[in-house]
Amino acid sequence: MRTAAANRRVQRAPDRVGALRWIVYAALVFGVAWIALQFYYFAQIAAWNVVDPQSTAFMRTDAAGLAADRPNLDIQHQWVPYDQISRNLKRAIIASEDANFVNNNGYETDAILQAWERNKKRGHIVRGGSTITQQLARNLFLSREKSYIRKGQELIITWMLETLLDKERIFEIYLNSVEWGNGVYGAQAAARYYYRTTAAKLTPWQSARLAVMLPRPKYFDEHRNSAYLSQRAGVIARRMGAAELPPSQQ
Repeated sequence: MRTAAANRRVQRAPDRVGALRWIVYAALVFGVAWIALQFYYFAQIAAWNVVDPQSTAFMRTDAAGLAADRPNLDIQHQWVPYDQISRNLKRAIIASEDANFVNNNGYETDAILQAWERNKKRGHIVRGGSTITQQLARNLFLSREKSYIRKGQELIITWMLETLLDKERIFEIYLNSVEWGNGVYGAQAAARYYYRTTAAKLTPWQSARLAVMLPRPKYFDEHRNSAYLSQRAGVIARRMGAAELPPSQQ
């Protein structure tokens, strides 16, 4: 005769098999969903060779937040073609955000490793070492949450952008999509919001200040007289002449 302990082991076996099946099923569902999401990103980016993005994940999140907390503010955004954006702004952003933009493949390994070391010392994520293409990947599809999972997805989308679009198109979408203040997106909206001019007419000094704002646009929207903003803009203004633009703009 089987002992009570043996009977309990026999009863547990089907339960373990059932649990394992559910784990495998859940993993398969998650895997299929993840692959489908990557195909969605890929198809969206491919379409942007011929159509312009109408909004980004950051814009949609901000629109919802503004509607709830600041209903008097709306998203400000107007798409303008690449050749209607001042070269001053293009050079300032490359000088400030990604000096090797034209020549890199969307990643700067040294910057990523430096960010990793700094984050490890701090015990949490404070820097991402992002290029212009990585910033665009995040703005278009992801959230502001800082995590290594999000960073991994950002790198995958960055590869898609660099594979499917040329550098000028990547930069054009970036210039029209990047956040520049509370509900302010893109070069045209920023030019009108801060200087009452157009993106085409931005001066070197205005462009340098706008470039410096990019890592913390909401903060600098509220602190436009920041000493750091003026000092750093001076540094970027001096570097702009050496900034290399995508080939057709040389």
